[in-house]
Amino acid sequence: MRHRKKLQHLGLMKSHRDSLVKNLIASLVLHGKLRTTENRAKALAARFGKMMTIVRNKKDVREAIRLLPSYCHTEAASIKIIGELKKKYENRISGFTRIIRLGNRKGDNAKLVQIELI
Repeated sequence: MRHRKKLQHLGLMKSHRDSLVKNLIASLVLHGKLRTTENRAKALAARFGKMMTIVRNKKDVREAIRLLPSYCHTEAASIKIIGELKKKYENRISGFTRIIRLGNRKGDNAKLVQIELI
């Protein structure tokens, strides 16, 4: 049974979906904000929150470094997560991102949002 098993498929296969979300996390970390569709932003916020909770709770930096490749592709983003964001969010339990609705995209009328780090 699928009771309470919520997953946003985003119209992609699992491997493509995972790669997309990892790249979105890297872009969000490196640039601080990102403009994308609403469904992608919600999937990104959920995965980013899980990642920051895991990284924030690890006392040893080596453990966090070992876990980061499953959430983020690039080395520069991983360094920024451990160096800056871990200190920034050490007292915050959740709510690491903010989603602001921007309107609809002109071409396909998709709902656009801006997701940014708090």
